[in-house]
Amino acid sequence: MKKLLKVFCIVFVLTIISCKNNNKETKVEPEIVKESFVKGTYGYDRDFLTTHYKNTIVLEGENKKASIIISPELQGRVMTSSLNGDSGMSFGWINHDLIASKAVNNKFNPFGGEERFWLGPEGGQFSIFFKPNTTFDFENWNVPAFIDTESFKVVNQDANSALFQKEVNFINHSGTEFNLDINRKIVLLNDADIANNLQLSNVEYAAVAYESQNTVKNIGEANWTEDSGLVSIWVLCMLNPSPEVTVVAPINQGNEADLGIKVNDNYFGKVEASRLTASDKTVFFKADGKSRGKIGLTPKRATKYVGSYDAENNILTILEIKAPKKTDKYVNSAWEIQEFPFSGDVINSYNDGPLEDGSQMGPFYELESSSPALALKPNEAYTHTQKMYHFSGSVENLDAISKQLLNVSLEEIKAAL
Repeated sequence: MKKLLKVFCIVFVLTIISCKNNNKETKVEPEIVKESFVKGTYGYDRDFLTTHYKNTIVLEGENKKASIIISPELQGRVMTSSLNGDSGMSFGWINHDLIASKAVNNKFNPFGGEERFWLGPEGGQFSIFFKPNTTFDFENWNVPAFIDTESFKVVNQDANSALFQKEVNFINHSGTEFNLDINRKIVLLNDADIANNLQLSNVEYAAVAYESQNTVKNIGEANWTEDSGLVSIWVLCMLNPSPEVTVVAPINQGNEADLGIKVNDNYFGKVEASRLTASDKTVFFKADGKSRGKIGLTPKRATKYVGSYDAENNILTILEIKAPKKTDKYVNSAWEIQEFPFSGDVINSYNDGPLEDGSQMGPFYELESSSPALALKPNEAYTHTQKMYHFSGSVENLDAISKQLLNVSLEEIKAAL
């Protein structure tokens, strides 16, 4: 599969005004202005996004440390998050230059964002990125506007959540018409939610976490069938890399005759052995933003968790979905007429890197999840739920979380590649 993946400076001004009244000099207090934040911090990104998107939503925990930023103008995508307030690391990759330029491309606008809603498949006879009677070439590839540049309606908002909605209509590569109602709800999780969801006890940490509930409803008059094509919910998370980020995917153990290959790396050509390795229980993938590559896990191999460890910043990230059923079918996004259009992956990770001409959009890396292919009847709906967690703390405590959720120690992660 091929995939196109091609300042704003906050100026701190302090003015002291002096004026004279009746020949007496009167001192005026300095003007109160916003604190200036360094690029890479959450405060910088919050100020940047609220400047460029007037409807930006910020959800904060009670202690103001855990916080996320959501953009209705960009399909209700979570743009970034922090576990230490404005001064904390901004986890989501944001394309500041593109957003500031206000330029719009009719093919794809990679604005970034820590978690965004998409639909699959990208390629194949049932693609929604290629119009009917077109070849699978880059010049014919276009990201549908409703998951690229169009806004979602804010249906409801409170202190901890926001709900977005959009009705869409499109035709796939085979000419099948789809009418969808999309609902996307983002919920900021509190400390109790995190501990209960992951069954964490006797471990101290700082965290930010949120849940996205992504619902697609068939509002057309026809059944969605395999013969005419199915869609899937596709959620992609663009994250800031460091030289020491490793993606970690626990896998179901078993021989290839029963479960198939451990990991699929045939998206942009084979990933170098120095960047990808798999044991009987775990896949390790280097995610430093320096070499373009992508991996995927089938429903027979994937578990409910995939994560990453940033050894440079001591951040452990966990993405959680509902454990896939081995018999579930997932759309295939290969750019070709496919023999097996429902043999796709449920979990993916992408590492950005320079293109052949040396240009690069990022750097960033992605964690991705997909719903099964949706064979929905009229008025039937399906919800794909994903939870994202970022943890910081002592190495010992993060090690305990990693062992519990990813089945490997931090030392194993660091030594893998």
